[in-house]
Amino acid sequence: MKLKTEDFLVHEGAKVDLKKSPTLVKPFYKDKEDYEDALKEGVKELSDLQELLYASNKYAVLLIFQAMDAAGKDGVIRHVLSGINPQGCQVFSFKHPVAAELEHDFLWRTTCVLPERGKIGVFNRSYYEEVLIVRVHPEILQGQGLPDSVLDEESVWKERYRSITDLENHLHRNGTKIVKFFLHLSKDEQKKRFLERIDKPNKNWKFSIADLEERKYWKEYMHAYESCLSATSTKNAPWYIVPADDKKNARLIISNILLDTFKALDMHYPETDDKRKDELKGIRQRLVEEE
Repeated sequence: MKLKTEDFLVHEGAKVDLKKSPTLVKPFYKDKEDYEDALKEGVKELSDLQELLYASNKYAVLLIFQAMDAAGKDGVIRHVLSGINPQGCQVFSFKHPVAAELEHDFLWRTTCVLPERGKIGVFNRSYYEEVLIVRVHPEILQGQGLPDSVLDEESVWKERYRSITDLENHLHRNGTKIVKFFLHLSKDEQKKRFLERIDKPNKNWKFSIADLEERKYWKEYMHAYESCLSATSTKNAPWYIVPADDKKNARLIISNILLDTFKALDMHYPETDDKRKDELKGIRQRLVEEE
């Protein structure tokens, strides 16, 4: 079975129904060894493309990961990006906004850490939390100190979607390629992973009672994700819905999407002109003759 990036893409204007999107698909690997070989090959190829990204210095790449708890975001970042040069990549995880961040617009804290040209930025959760968890828990919105005029339930989310897509289009026009992943996990698989975190002492630290509380809002979260993905997946900043019940498969899917994304960029190593070639030739000669 050939892995096709297009199969997981949310097309611009499409209406997302997560009940129709699988959380598990046929594996793109035969066994553990085949998975490891495929991932290793993807990691090597991505490392080479990162070097080209840095050398060409024309684009920045922003990767956004969103998901329910235990969907495997950390594992994807750790495994798929394991060959990336740390000097050219920064990973940011966004928790609840602190007091200073709440004194700014909801995009401010993420805008401050956008990747520079030639580099990769990874957002483990992002400004999308402001139309996901905040939508599920509207009391958070009420505590953000916003004017009453912008808190209308009928329009606040549409306006925030508009702010997000305006920002992403602006970034695209200025050389930032944005790719967004929703790791689609089933409620049953989340339960299984939560139990594993409880049963294995070395994973106890991963579990919080707050994670269990959020399971009560599963339907509300699915609705928030459906609305968000439908409104904000664009040609310039697409969403991909990645089946996440099989961690290995999810990593291979994301690796393939990243490779396709990088290859589609117009990247070239800087050409050496005749003047520079003569300069390098002279330097080489001096090195050869050096005692």
